[in-house]
Amino acid sequence: MSPVIETEEHQALRAAVAALGKRYGRDYLVQTVAAGKPLTELWADAGKLGYLGVNLPEAYGGGGGGITELSIVLEELGAAGSPLLMLVVSPAICGTVIARFGTEEQKRTWLPGLADGTRLMAFGITEPDAGSNSHRITTTARRDGTDWLLTGRKVFISGVDMADAVLIVGRTEDARTGHLKPCLFIVPTDTEGFQKRPIDMELSAAEKQFELVLDDVRLPADALVGDQDAGLLQLFAGLNPERIMTAAFAIGMGRYALAEAVEYARDRTVWKTPIGAHQAIAHPLAQAHIDLELARLMMQKAAHLYDTGDDLGAGEAANMAKYAAGEACVKAVDQAVHTLGGNGLTREFGLASLITAARVARIAPVSREMILNYVSHQTLGLPKSY
Repeated sequence: MSPVIETEEHQALRAAVAALGKRYGRDYLVQTVAAGKPLTELWADAGKLGYLGVNLPEAYGGGGGGITELSIVLEELGAAGSPLLMLVVSPAICGTVIARFGTEEQKRTWLPGLADGTRLMAFGITEPDAGSNSHRITTTARRDGTDWLLTGRKVFISGVDMADAVLIVGRTEDARTGHLKPCLFIVPTDTEGFQKRPIDMELSAAEKQFELVLDDVRLPADALVGDQDAGLLQLFAGLNPERIMTAAFAIGMGRYALAEAVEYARDRTVWKTPIGAHQAIAHPLAQAHIDLELARLMMQKAAHLYDTGDDLGAGEAANMAKYAAGEACVKAVDQAVHTLGGNGLTREFGLASLITAARVARIAPVSREMILNYVSHQTLGLPKSY
């Protein structure tokens, strides 16, 4: 089966998740955000229906699928107006890393809860002084007997208040070379020395952002995920799904905004015909639709490559999908707001808040400029400036 043509099972999954999303919709998200609460009810329902863990192994309570299926879940919830950002983090990054590299005990401890939504894990990689340069990460882990002591700071970590643990990217010293190398640690949020502080964001979202301070956080030996010598491999095993899922998030948001604009343009009559009959309105909306569809094709390609074990091919496609989806989302939201005119800026129509939200897909988890760097160097073979 070609990866660009969805199977009947995938189409059925889309329809089922779309039905769940429709039951909640944009109003649920807006009201929940206004109340300062997480999307607990939708998360729990999606978990009970098996949608949160579609990518996790069946042996641990998951659906036995891959990022292909999980991206469908997030896209359709987004298209219904109520995306779950933590789908990117908990099952896609953390669940994938633990399923691929965790010990049997780590899998048994975490995967069933991540799959049914009763447990949630955040992911901590970004640091105040490192930005996009993950080689400058300064969170370090050192041995103390059989334990690890973890010290450092992280910023823009999503959903820590809801999480049972954070999968932290730190660095350990290579005994042979003395160089620091990345390693992944499961850090329960109630561990002594673990501190979180909310970051005041203009972004209107149910998932809050946090700064973390880790001050000699003592962890048992089994907090380390996988082989401490295979850190980069394990790290990118989580980062490719993150990019694919960010693309799904952006495509869903773009589809939601576009659908609202199309409905408005079909009904709104100022002269003798609905405004959607005028090409100045219709053509930009058609272009937005085309761009979203093209981005989805690249996302499907990336998910297919990842799920079939082609990590190298998936890396390029995941970056390109994230870039294309971010651009398509920003343009779709901008055009949707513009189509509604003044109404596009009202709370009643609820599109204005998406202007800020759409920017996230251009900025996180990696900026569009860093993706262009990646394609320049890795795909085109051009020299680096840094």
